[in-house]
Amino acid sequence: MNHWRGTGWILMDDFPRVDQLDSDRLLLVAPNMTHQPFILEAVLESQHTLAPFMDWLPHALTESSSIENTQQAIDNFDMFINELRYSIFEKSTGQLVGVISLIIRNIAIPYFEIGYWLRSSKEGLGYMSEAVRTLEQYAFDGLNAKRVQIKTAYENTRSRAVAERCGYHQEAILTNDRILPSGAISSTVVYAKVAAFETEEK
Repeated sequence: MNHWRGTGWILMDDFPRVDQLDSDRLLLVAPNMTHQPFILEAVLESQHTLAPFMDWLPHALTESSSIENTQQAIDNFDMFINELRYSIFEKSTGQLVGVISLIIRNIAIPYFEIGYWLRSSKEGLGYMSEAVRTLEQYAFDGLNAKRVQIKTAYENTRSRAVAERCGYHQEAILTNDRILPSGAISSTVVYAKVAAFETEEK
């Protein structure tokens, strides 16, 4: 799929799809149906920690919904639309420890958002910060991103801590702009990193 920019068509072939990214302790792997049982296992294990902030959780707790969701992630990745979702595996054990996505906000800029969740048994090990840095590097170096952002509920202190540890600048707090799965009204914290401004030589 190609996209129109004011100056012409953007060819998706110009954006390299990378099926695997690696860091010191982790492998980030493009979506594959073989991952589905491991993702469902991690979601079920972590549902109590995910439930306060992840509105997709009720639709991810059955095998059929997990299969459908995984197939959608595969299709998005193959067509380079909506999001590039990666399963995060621990190198030392081969265990799935979470999921991270590069959400395509505006490919004409290019501008992306990173979203993530971590299984509860792997919290406190710095894995998500490591995964964010790895995916961020791909966005800036591989996809020529001009902006990468992370948005999270104000009360989601763990997610906010990841953004802050990774050096994201808090741009704004959008007051009373979201409803949590509990029904409570909440606010969104917006963090971002931007590419260095390019200047033309005179």
